[in-house]
This record gives sequence, C-alpha cells and structure tokens, in this order.
Amino acid sequence: MLTVDYSRLRLGRGNRVLDVGCGAGRHAFEAYRRGADVVAFDMDHGELRDVTGMCGAMRAEGQAPATAGSAAVAGDARAMPFADASFDRVIAAEVFEHILDDQQAINEVARVLKPGGIVAVTVPAWLPERICWGLSREYHEVPGGHVRIYTRLELEAKLRRAGFTVTGHQHAHGLHAPYWWLKCAVGVGNDDHPLARAYHRMLVWDIMRRPAATRLAERALNPLIGKSVIVYATRQQRGDPAAAPGMAAAAEGTAAAAAEGTAGQKTHAVA
Repeated sequence: MLTVDYSRLRLGRGNRVLDVGCGAGRHAFEAYRRGADVVAFDMDHGELRDVTGMCGAMRAEGQAPATAGSAAVAGDARAMPFADASFDRVIAAEVFEHILDDQQAINEVARVLKPGGIVAVTVPAWLPERICWGLSREYHEVPGGHVRIYTRLELEAKLRRAGFTVTGHQHAHGLHAPYWWLKCAVGVGNDDHPLARAYHRMLVWDIMRRPAATRLAERALNPLIGKSVIVYATRQQRGDPAAAPGMAAAAEGTAAAAAEGTAGQKTHAVA
C-alpha cells in the first residue's frame, strides 16, 4: 500500500532515491521496481535485512530492471552518513512525527538532496491523528511512538525553513482512519476484537482487489479524513536568494548534530 504518488515524484530510471525511515520498504520497493538506484535508510537493522532480502528476490524474479540498484544503510535521520547533494529524490513516509528534533531531520533531507530534487514527505493528518490521541494514550505513548500531531501548514513551514519550495499536497488512506479509531476504542493491541478483525479483512480485500466502489469511496473520503497528508517540495536551486536562509539553517544544524555525536544515537530517531 503506497502513500506517495510516484507521478508527482517524476521518478525516472537511474534516479538515485533515498527512502528515509524505510521501515518494511514499501516505497523503496516501488522505486526499485521503476528502475531507480534506491538506498533504504532506517535505524532498525532487522527491517533493513528484510528489505535487502526482498530486493534480492525482486531482482531474481525479474521484477526490477537490471540497471536498477538497491542498498540498505543504517543510521540516524538527524545526521545521515551521505554526502551533500547525493540524491535526486527523497521519500520520508511517516517518519518525522517520531523525531523530537524534526527540523534537524528535515534539514538533513535538504542537505543530501540535489538542487532541483524532489522530496515527498508524509505524516499522519491532523484530524484523524487528533481523534486517535483522544481515544487512546496507548496509541502514541509508547517507545518510539508519535511525539507530535502536525498540521499541514506546520510541516510546509518547516520544509520552507530548510530551503524547500512546496509544490503541492494531497491526502491518502481515507478508509484507514476509521479502522484506527476503532482500534483505539477497543484497544490498539486487541487484534482479535471481532469489529477490528472484520474491518481489517475489508482493508486487505480492498488492497488486493481494488474494487471500483471502495476506490470511489476513498477518493471522496481522502480530503476529509485521509489518514496521511503528503507534501511535495523541491529543493531550491543554488543562487536562488530565497534559498539562502534555509540552506544556512541546514548547514548549521548538521554541524551541531555532528558536534553532539548524534549519528550514533538511537533516541528520537527514525522508527
């Protein structure tokens, strides 16, 4: 189940793509399938092993072009081990809500993205997330859990502060918000509750079959209760006067993180 619209990424074969906080790798796999040179980045070594294995299986089955590449790298999103301007595209899906110093992580994305490169950032949308927090403390008060609820305007402001030009946004997964409200109401870990189990079966059916009725319903629900909001932005070109404050902030933040030795820390990093 993808959250990012790849047509908005304008992803081409040979593009170098960074998937920050890749988790199980859903966005990395799609970029790899489309012929990109993908780096899956996360702090969870177990997840990265699984992502590496899946990319190997995709290659063996011919599900990715021979020219595509994949790698898995472990590290902290606040001090990434990549050179400046290393990537053509960056995806950061459901990551920044886990990081206390999210501005530093956003600055790092700006640093490693090439001028003119595109970033797609997804976070839980404000209204569905606020309802989840109101229904259940268990939903977010867990190690590595969500530390903030974003408004879209807040996320866009932080991207601009890092030197990005925001180019658009959308909402996704409108059918998934009620499922999480239900889970929060009956117990986040109570997967055996009959209502939660039935709703989950419906979501799996929808993902596998993609019937017209649920596709239409989700398109109608997305602007209202879409579980995720996705913001697309372009890193400003060098020489653009508007870029100077954001680029300076990114450079200053990176230097501070390096001085504090955050690259080896796990606290408040990518989940």
